[in-house]
Formats: sequence, structure tokens, C-alpha cells
Amino acid sequence: MMSVPKTIGVIIQARMGSTRLPGKVLMTIGDTPLLKVMINRVKQTKQITKIIVATSTSPLDDEIVEFCNSNGIDSFRGSESDVLSRYYECSMSHNFDIIVRLTADCPLIDPLIVDQVISLFKQSGADYASNTIPLDSSTYPDGSDVEVFSHSALVRAHNEVSDIKYREHVTFHFWKGGNTGFKTIQLKSVENWSNYRITIDYPEDYQVIKHIFSMIQGEGAYGQLENIIQILDENPNIRNLNSKYVSGMGWD
Repeated sequence: MMSVPKTIGVIIQARMGSTRLPGKVLMTIGDTPLLKVMINRVKQTKQITKIIVATSTSPLDDEIVEFCNSNGIDSFRGSESDVLSRYYECSMSHNFDIIVRLTADCPLIDPLIVDQVISLFKQSGADYASNTIPLDSSTYPDGSDVEVFSHSALVRAHNEVSDIKYREHVTFHFWKGGNTGFKTIQLKSVENWSNYRITIDYPEDYQVIKHIFSMIQGEGAYGQLENIIQILDENPNIRNLNSKYVSGMGWD
């Protein structure tokens, strides 16, 4: 009997109400919003079934829904603070078997890495796979974050977690705080790039992202992570703009 292919849904977490850089996900490079830059890159992955932008019911996020509607992108609205429930409800409404969690502050996500984490998840039989989590053993830059987990693991987390911070950060229950009973696995890069930063949380991050993206466009390519690392190595003045910020700031 043939097995039924798994439905793999990418859920991109996005909101306008960032305290550090409000409206960052729709800030533009040229005429292109960062969220569109990211989605265009995610669309180049080979294994996904559907892409959903999951935002909140806050009026601030009406703009994200309008952007999605104008660009033919599926969106979902859920709790602003209980992001775990937002993921759970979104997955339930679309019958996803496997969920790929991405956040909109990673506009330069590499579609090849997305596929690699998905493949690792499927081959390992893990409940949860990532390339940057846990942070203390990551070899990837902040801003290249991919998390993949089963729908059944998401349901269990939704039912078990009461801690507000754990519900805000969605996947803490899978890997943080000792033995949780979930099988987890981490993708490793060939070289250790954990000291690089290509996420967007601060104005300096935006300047770095703009420079990298302009260089990528000049090459006529979407830019694999290796290309992005090379750009930063060749332009230390750009890399140093946001070097004072580190992964996981504000988590604890």
C-alpha cells in the first residue's frame, strides 16, 4: 500500500508591532517590502505544499493582511501574544502534517537550507528539527532560522504548555528546559557562521539587509547563504554595523 505524501506547510510569523523596529516586516528595499522578498525566496523551496503568513488580530496587522491580499498570499489571523495557539489553529485549519516555522525578521532565508532542514526532519524521525536552535550549539547565522516539527508535536505542545513565554515563543517546549520527551535534531553547517547576523530587529540590521540584497540583485541571483557570508566578509564595514547585537536577545 502506497504511503500518502505529507502536507508540508510553511507558516511565516509576522507582525507590525515590533517594539525595537515597528513595521519592519513591510519596510522596503527599493519598492519591494521585506516580507515579499522573503516569500519570493521561500517559494523556491522544493518540498513545501503551501505558504501562510500568520499574523495577529491586532488592528496594527491589518496592513499585513492587506499586503497578502494584494499579492495573492494566504494569511491567517490569531492571538497576538499566544503565538503557539496561532500556529496550532493555522495548522488545524489547513490540515498540515508537517509545519515549517519561519519568522518574518529573516527576509534573506535560504530556500536550500529550508529544504535541508525538512529533509533532516523526515529522515531522522524527529519531532522537531532546526538549524539554529538551540542557540548555544548553532553553526548558522541569526536570520537563517528554520524550524520544522510535526503536527502531532504541535498539538501536544498546545495542550501541555501554560507558561506565557513558552506560548509566545512557540517552540520552547520542544527543546528548552531539560528532557521534554521530544526527539530533536539540529542541522550543522560545514563552517561555523554563528557570529554572522542577517536578521532584522534594529535599524542597523536594516542597513545590513539592504546592502546584502542590493549585492545579490546585482549578481542576478537569490543568494545562497555562502554568497551572503562572502559579501559580509568582503565588506567588514557593513558586517560591523549590527555586530553588537546577539542571537536570542530578549528571550529570557
